[in-house]
Amino acid sequence: MGENKKMKTFGGSVLFLDRSDINTDEIIPAKYLEEVPKHELTPYLFEDLKIEGFNPKADVAGKKVIITRENFGCGSEREHAPWAIEVNGIYVVVAPSFSKKFRQDMFSCGILAIELDKKSMADMFHTFADKDTECKVVIKEDGIAKVKLIAGSLSKSYEFHLDDMEKNLLQKEGLM
Repeated sequence: MGENKKMKTFGGSVLFLDRSDINTDEIIPAKYLEEVPKHELTPYLFEDLKIEGFNPKADVAGKKVIITRENFGCGSEREHAPWAIEVNGIYVVVAPSFSKKFRQDMFSCGILAIELDKKSMADMFHTFADKDTECKVVIKEDGIAKVKLIAGSLSKSYEFHLDDMEKNLLQKEGLM
């Protein structure tokens, strides 16, 4: 394929959410599910999420990538949860696993739902969670991609693979 591989880079400042089983009610509280335009969900992302030391009003602003633990997006099926992530300008979520329907809804919103093995995830949290971290995601046409985390002079890359359905969806959405 040579040097001219078409690729898109996703990334930005990272929000680490060090907890498994973050459900859709914690992503966007049910009281905000009325018929409102998507952008009105913006200030309520993670409003009810309880993690020691986490303040959604202060910690979400400016973040473009979420790195979290297993089973992200579990609970009630609702498209509002990925919408709330999308309208906050977050287009990458990295976790060991996602609720299947939630992951599909994320891709439908043009959000990359990247699954990495638990060892890589543990290394990310151990190495970067307490630092001001930037993330770059590079996706090549062959589906091979890397999540690169950078904190000062420290950087590490973690490889993942998109399946054909995910590549097709991203191409359809114009993201790749």
